[in-house]
Amino acid sequence: MATEATPVQRIARPTRIRPEASDLALLFEISHILDQSLDLSEVVGPMLTAMAEYTGMVRGAIMLLNRESQEVNIEAAWGLSDAEKERGVYKLGEGITGRVVKSGEPVVVPRVSLEPAFLNRTGARKVTAREDFTFVCVPVRVGNNVLGAFSAEWPHEADSSPQDYLRVLTIIASMLGQAARLRQTVVEERIRLEEENNRLKRQLGERFRPSNIIGNSRQMQDVFELLAQVVRTNTTVLIRGESGTGKELIASAIHYNSPRAAKPFVKVNLAALPESLIESELFGHEKGAFTGAVSQRKGRFELANGGTIFLDEIGELSPATQVRLLRVLQEREFERVGGDEVVRCDVRIVAATNRDLEQAIEAGTFRQDLYYRLNVFPIHMPALRERPVDVVLLADHFVQKYNEMHGKDVKRISTPAIDMLTSYHWPGNVRELENCIERAVLLSTDDVIHGHNLPPSLQSAEASGTEFTGGLQASIDNLERELLIDALKTTNGNMARAARQLGITERIMGLRVKKYDIDSRRFRGNS
Repeated sequence: MATEATPVQRIARPTRIRPEASDLALLFEISHILDQSLDLSEVVGPMLTAMAEYTGMVRGAIMLLNRESQEVNIEAAWGLSDAEKERGVYKLGEGITGRVVKSGEPVVVPRVSLEPAFLNRTGARKVTAREDFTFVCVPVRVGNNVLGAFSAEWPHEADSSPQDYLRVLTIIASMLGQAARLRQTVVEERIRLEEENNRLKRQLGERFRPSNIIGNSRQMQDVFELLAQVVRTNTTVLIRGESGTGKELIASAIHYNSPRAAKPFVKVNLAALPESLIESELFGHEKGAFTGAVSQRKGRFELANGGTIFLDEIGELSPATQVRLLRVLQEREFERVGGDEVVRCDVRIVAATNRDLEQAIEAGTFRQDLYYRLNVFPIHMPALRERPVDVVLLADHFVQKYNEMHGKDVKRISTPAIDMLTSYHWPGNVRELENCIERAVLLSTDDVIHGHNLPPSLQSAEASGTEFTGGLQASIDNLERELLIDALKTTNGNMARAARQLGITERIMGLRVKKYDIDSRRFRGNS
């Protein structure tokens, strides 16, 4: 123990020695407390309480350095009143506490009454001839930076060793610094992820601005006017149009230009989900709800809470699922599959379909009340053949896109190729045009897209050397055979579905397949 002639001792960092059993229990308790939360403000109070219970500490304080004001303030304390904590402010280098924070070295005062540098700024200590205190103050570090200080006082006892107090306090300050470093890392990572998330959202917002959607035709101008009216609202939107017209692009534009842009945008292709899993995907399920449900799972509606859910191919929903969806639209609530807890959600619904819903209502396959709930604000996406003036604009856009993607430098589309693009009927709409342009960009060898770079389906009879030479009946038969094969490809060889797609009976389908010697089995398994 230090002599009274030299009451203040600067002590080098002690080498770690084995603490007593009580010290080990204290350190274990503090380790457990620090594990409870990454917010240090929630753990420093319980930590000081544990110090008092295990060591007999009469006062203790954790102080933080304010780098702007260069002052050290009490963050949390034990044995100090609120008024005393407010008075505990030290300039950097002032008093014992300010000196520890400035130098980064611990200080021990064996007897407070004999140390003139001890300021007693809080006014909490009433030192008398019969009562004195031992004061220990150690720095709290985060890496090489001093974050603040940890000080504690005990009643002075002649046979006690200040080094015992110093050892324990130094270990705890190190644990506190490591916890602060972990918190700092977590906070920095959260900030980085938030900034990255905001950057991506800004990019998406720019990408899906209505002004960035390609189209100068009158039909597309009508779409843009409707978008301008609906994007800032929470109204349910039904987007209709043929497959490949860009319904998902419009849904994205609605979300990323709405007040919900910062919230989730969840897309669900209902046609791609098996009938048995649609309800689980949309509404989630409880553990044990069915075979394979090993844990609770949130559905798409829960994941989209606060944002927008895009239900593509809404016309494919089964009648049972239509009933549950109708409830969500009306009440904004549902239960998970296998559960009875009501889950509420704040979700904007944007739906899309290429089916004739009015016809489906007449056929009894789509609920009329659901149709009216969805059809609050309809937007019709025109087929590409209905807006031929946009074909070249879209083609140029896709040339730039795939130049960047594939490292090409295609500069223009030749006049014969433009004629071929504008005269084609585009049954696959914008999606088919995009695929054609990507293929042409890859095939171009002279930085120009020529007619021969386009798919054979766009080639004219003269350009491809396939001028018409047959009779009318032969041409009709060839067309009929192609339509049959096309329908069988689309339905993976399902004769009944192919017949419905072509609008004929299954009997006629069977007769036509037999007439042209078409083997429907070879289309099974095709996608």
